[in-house]
Amino acid sequence: MSNETTATTTRRGPAPRGERIADWADGRLGIYSLAKSNMRKIFPDHWSFMLGEVALYSFIIIILTGVYLTLFFHPSMAEVTYHGSYVPMQGIRMTQAFESTLDISFDVRGGLLIRQIHHWAALVFLAAMMVHMMRVFFTGAFRKPREVNWLFGFLLFVLGMFTGFTGYSLPDDLLSGTGVRFIEGVILAMPLVGSYLQFFIFGGEFPGHDIIPRFFTVHVLLLPGIMLGLLVAHLILVFYHKHTQFPGAGKTNNNVVGMPLLPVYMAKAGGFFFLVFGVIAAIAAIASINPVWAIGPYRPDQVSTGAQPDWYMGFAEGLVRVMPGWEWNFWGHTVNFGVLIPILVFPLVLVAIAVYPFVESWVRGDKREHHILDRPRNVPTRTGFGVAWLIAYFVMLIGGGNDLWATHFHLSINSITWFVRIAFFVGPVLGFIATKRICLGLQRRDKDKVLHGRESGIIKRLPHGEFIEVHEPLDQEQLHVLTQHEQPAPIELGPEVDENGVARKVSRSQKLRAKLSKSYYGEDNVIAKPTVEEYKEITSGHGHH
Repeated sequence: MSNETTATTTRRGPAPRGERIADWADGRLGIYSLAKSNMRKIFPDHWSFMLGEVALYSFIIIILTGVYLTLFFHPSMAEVTYHGSYVPMQGIRMTQAFESTLDISFDVRGGLLIRQIHHWAALVFLAAMMVHMMRVFFTGAFRKPREVNWLFGFLLFVLGMFTGFTGYSLPDDLLSGTGVRFIEGVILAMPLVGSYLQFFIFGGEFPGHDIIPRFFTVHVLLLPGIMLGLLVAHLILVFYHKHTQFPGAGKTNNNVVGMPLLPVYMAKAGGFFFLVFGVIAAIAAIASINPVWAIGPYRPDQVSTGAQPDWYMGFAEGLVRVMPGWEWNFWGHTVNFGVLIPILVFPLVLVAIAVYPFVESWVRGDKREHHILDRPRNVPTRTGFGVAWLIAYFVMLIGGGNDLWATHFHLSINSITWFVRIAFFVGPVLGFIATKRICLGLQRRDKDKVLHGRESGIIKRLPHGEFIEVHEPLDQEQLHVLTQHEQPAPIELGPEVDENGVARKVSRSQKLRAKLSKSYYGEDNVIAKPTVEEYKEITSGHGHH
């Protein structure tokens, strides 16, 4: 009798519906084991890691607002006469693409705000990706095993540039039409195949009737689909490889110090998403961008003044604007080097950025995995390269807007063009040299801190009358951060002859590798860390205040 009573009291009723659904899904998808292994995954906490999150959240905002805009946009180049609510444009002939853009801006509830959120989110997306990639570059987060993830991020940035270009070309206004005409000129400048490519892309003579529908398909389907796939792969690799972390107490290549994904990190990430969305929405509500009604519809016989692309295309624009108009004639064919050279330089610069992790790995000869980030000062050559690239980029950004610089600052446009031509070659070199010197100076300061401590600002007078500043010794965590970095020795070619006295054959690639290795890790590029003996001698009282 007592056994029956016990069984009755411990029997459960039917499981809640949510639990039954979870059990059903687990039996088919294995979500319990998946959640157990990943939901408690640890993520480090550092403000710079939010740069990638800003890019991710901006991309989500772009997708959401883009879906809304797609419902009202008509990607057609058929001509109509405008009779909408914007009175200054009434009676003007335009394409259906431009007409639907005006309708979205003035007749669709919330349409103008969504348009501006979409455009601003695209700018923030690319800016966040660029800054995020710079953080990855300067801290060496691209090293093994993350070289492939660097390529994924690089491709996301490049595809984002072309997605942005096709996007701001869709309204078919005079500004975007001028940009499309610019691209048509670039295509025509390609030797042999330029005219064929132009007919294939535009479907005939410019502007044709196909370019806006084709841009629409590429903008809303092809490029976003590829980018979404790359983004998912990028995040999967972040989970798989575990997150990098800055040097600090208890942080090694074999662990991650931080917070679990659930509930801490997800709660913070969710709040940060709405913060990013709110800031972009506020910017879109306050700052007007791409007011197509003030520019007018595109006409092939007109060019808008002050025509500027979005900032991420400014580098390519600047290359074309400052390049001299050189032309050569070969057997009756004209080769326009004024356009051909820039369209060759631009992809070469992008390829150099993409393959840099593999070049550095080859120079260093290091096959180990790296999960602790570098301090940029400890790798002066890499930091110098990054600064040189940024200088070259911003110099060409000035070249891409040389007309606006001339009108706003009352300067000669020819003077600006010549300044950009010279600065493009001189600026990166000076920036590289200055950056390396600054990094070496910071290394010397770190070494001094380790040996002598931090300056306290307290002045003390010794019995014999000398005034000194009291130095406070660093704690163990600070000492670890300043001394944990590795200083690999440069690769040496070895003796010129082998043990038998026969001259060794050294390939050009080996000589180049040794020379580059010396430029990274040679005596002139690294300040030696203080040794244990030096530290003990100083801290024992000899010369230490």
